[in-house]
Amino acid sequence: MRIHDIRQRLRARGALALHEERVLRFWATARAQAGGRRRRDDFLPRGVRDDLPALEAELAGLAWLRSTHPSDDGSARLLVGLADGQSVEAVLLPRGGLCVSSQVGCAVGCVFCMTGRDGLLRQLGSAEIVAQVVLARGLRPVRKVVFMGMGEPAHNLENVLEAIDLLGTAGGIGHKELVFSTVGDRRVFERLAQGRVKPALAISLHSTRPELRRRLLPRAPAIEPAELVEIGERYARATGYPIQYQWALLDGINDDATEIDGIARLLAGKYALMNLIPYNRVDGLPYRRPPVERAVAMARALQARGVLTRLRQSAGQDVDAGCGQLRARAGAARAVPIAFAPVNRVAA
Repeated sequence: MRIHDIRQRLRARGALALHEERVLRFWATARAQAGGRRRRDDFLPRGVRDDLPALEAELAGLAWLRSTHPSDDGSARLLVGLADGQSVEAVLLPRGGLCVSSQVGCAVGCVFCMTGRDGLLRQLGSAEIVAQVVLARGLRPVRKVVFMGMGEPAHNLENVLEAIDLLGTAGGIGHKELVFSTVGDRRVFERLAQGRVKPALAISLHSTRPELRRRLLPRAPAIEPAELVEIGERYARATGYPIQYQWALLDGINDDATEIDGIARLLAGKYALMNLIPYNRVDGLPYRRPPVERAVAMARALQARGVLTRLRQSAGQDVDAGCGQLRARAGAARAVPIAFAPVNRVAA
């Protein structure tokens, strides 16, 4: 279901723009449409009021909690059931953050990620994306939403942008507190700048060496790291939000002096933040996180060379926090992966 579908349904039952926004605002902020001394739906047209119970039931069925896996660090991984029996993952983060999914599966096929092992199973509708936020808001306050869960948001661009628009308006979340994460796609840089809600941008870089990045992200659009940084810099300067570069630290692969030199060359002087994220181990994959001393040394070396760097602790390491692990462990129903070919791809 898309938010557009909800709007059309409300209009068909006599809703004007203010009625439509009121219903969507109460839903996106996880508040009941009726309650208190005075019914909150009294001012709505009769047709809308009559349909509200059925509509609310449908919206509640978009995303439901299959299981909760709290971590000692204050985060909690949620296995979220969808109306068709599929499931995705969301993560409650400390300090009011929430990580949501945009697809069931993923077509990028990052070699260190569990999510992409089955390919792309289906897209999430914009309402299903917002429904994850609504579900989470029923558990704790949510003030920031990051699109870093299952899926590549650029491959489901229309639905993700529609969700971002609602969350940044009726949903009451600050624009810079909405973070669109991508491996890099030219469509993203063009479209994000056109919306009334302009989110912050996170780019999964993982290597400054083109050949290594292609091996790690085999089906990402073939944009050289240097060009990716330049395009990102233009968006950062236009919006006033620094680009958050994501770097999964893999022991013996992208944690050496060559990469430190490459990051310093690309990011020094840029409006950027480098997030070094020690890898969350996935059973069956050969990758490991580097020793903590090496990760700390890499962060310090980048700071000394003019790159604002944060060494992040991956949330929920004790509760299968790597994307896709809960879903795989739960034995979610398999489907036939969707063949997907990103646009703007050129020969490597």
